[in-house]
Amino acid sequence: MLTAVLVAAGYLAGSMPWGYWLVRLFRGEDVRTKGSGNIGATNVWRLYGWQLGLPVVMLDTAKGFVPALVATRLVGPGAGVLAGAAAMAGHWRPLFLGFKRGGKMVATTGGAILGVAPAVAGVAAVVWLLAFGATRYVSVASMAAALSLAPAAWLLGYSWPVIVFGACGGVGVVLLHRANIGRLLRGEESRVRLRRGADGDPTTAASP
Repeated sequence: MLTAVLVAAGYLAGSMPWGYWLVRLFRGEDVRTKGSGNIGATNVWRLYGWQLGLPVVMLDTAKGFVPALVATRLVGPGAGVLAGAAAMAGHWRPLFLGFKRGGKMVATTGGAILGVAPAVAGVAAVVWLLAFGATRYVSVASMAAALSLAPAAWLLGYSWPVIVFGACGGVGVVLLHRANIGRLLRGEESRVRLRRGADGDPTTAASP
């Protein structure tokens, strides 16, 4: 019974569309009509900068981390995996947006893994940084990090539910990046670069 409650709470937490809410609150716009149309941190960051992008990253990570950690501590890794998976599902199809398209689960998956298997999350973070540094593609870095979850969990000796969770999370993230993969193959994906604006401050920009 407790596990079922924790899973339901995980889905509700994951359903909180922070990218949509924060842009609506501070800019009065619907982020789903801007850029890629995604409510996730990458689209928010590209459109509105780090001032909104960074809070979305943190909140989207937290909504996977907290349910997974609480369930792991109260019941065990199996419950943590289920609560984390529920949060990911909520981010993908959020209740508070009428089950319409949500985000691509990258930050929420990372948070869920952090709550269940911190060492695996650390490996994935390093993979993300290396892949992003080498390519400047957020999508490539996200998919590489996601696909590292299951091998890292296996190599670090985590239980089979964590390994399966990592594998399913990795596949899910890649599937939700199908459009990005198509743009990569066509050479149309946006690459992130840093440049200095007119006032001399570094700004994030996308270049093809």
